[in-house]
Amino acid sequence: MIYLDYAAATPVSRKVLAAMEPYFTDEFFNPSAAYLPAKKVAAEYEVAKGVIAHAIGAKSNDLVITGGATEANNLAFTALGAEPYPCHEGAAPGILYLETEHDSVRAVAEKYGGEAIKVLPNGVIDLADLKAKITDETRLISVSLANNELGTIQPLAEIGALVKNVRIGRLKRGIKTPIYLHSDASQALNLLDINVARLGVDMLTLNAAKIYGPKGVGALYVSHDVKLTPISVGGGQEQGLRSGTENVPGVIGFATAIHETKEHLNGNRKKYANYKRILLSELKDYELVNKKHSLDNFVVLCYNGIDAERLIYLLEERGVYVATGAACAASKGKKSHVLAAIGLTDSQIAGSLRLTLGETNDEEQVHEAAKIINQVVQDEKRRTKNE
Repeated sequence: MIYLDYAAATPVSRKVLAAMEPYFTDEFFNPSAAYLPAKKVAAEYEVAKGVIAHAIGAKSNDLVITGGATEANNLAFTALGAEPYPCHEGAAPGILYLETEHDSVRAVAEKYGGEAIKVLPNGVIDLADLKAKITDETRLISVSLANNELGTIQPLAEIGALVKNVRIGRLKRGIKTPIYLHSDASQALNLLDINVARLGVDMLTLNAAKIYGPKGVGALYVSHDVKLTPISVGGGQEQGLRSGTENVPGVIGFATAIHETKEHLNGNRKKYANYKRILLSELKDYELVNKKHSLDNFVVLCYNGIDAERLIYLLEERGVYVATGAACAASKGKKSHVLAAIGLTDSQIAGSLRLTLGETNDEEQVHEAAKIINQVVQDEKRRTKNE
């Protein structure tokens, strides 16, 4: 198997699995219990949270552990209040979100009456459009650090500086309406050195499942001046923002994964950049979609006139696993809103493949994948020509 869909899922690393195992068996105690073994587990849970927080330049009590990135993104929007508010006709919406955002951001932003910020043809935010759409009523801006379909890296520090200036300008004019910047960094955590202060974010979403950690574990960084409303209530865990017995094995695994990620960050960048270079030099008859400003492990190709969904099945038969875009969108047969936003035609979108590289890949696999993809594409071209 040659797996080239790491943006969708990563395998749990052996170190992560080994770190988690005791907390499923010997150290199974509920951290809220009063006896010493449970208190020991509670302390280890907090240490693990501290490791995760430290990796992004934050402290343990700045994090809310969630059941994944989708929950973290939804929780971030409660900074606007407990209930969505419909914007009356002609009113400026309180939320701005990038039009290429993951569905877990788009759906909740639209629920709150949000307005989309345009992107340029290269997938990077149109800063002029953002500036034009910020009003005195704007309260939350959400822009992912790296896109999940293109790998496009956004100039988040520049956006953070802009939001800070807006905040200062409001205070000078006596306007007390807060404005927050949220970013989903799920795809970026594996390849970018992330620091919340440098980025200027008020909230940041993290996801263990994208960095060789367990699925179903995420976190939301929350700055001290942001007040959130819990989505679920009960026992009051996670500072009252995420009730329910703590997922101790998951957080231990998350901490181990993020430590490994940070330790190998530069080496992975170089490795994936080399693999990407090999793919682009050996593949034939494609149009490169994400030409600049993208993560080193993302390669998005367009074979105009070829059905990419059919290519996926044919490649699977040859042991190569790729994607057409976000797994959640592909499973519903929806056209990619991300590729549409950067100006691709329906034909180009239908012929686009997303290849994302990861830890199980090596140079031999990359060469073989390029060879197989070329063969399958050529076979499809001949078949469609003869129809």
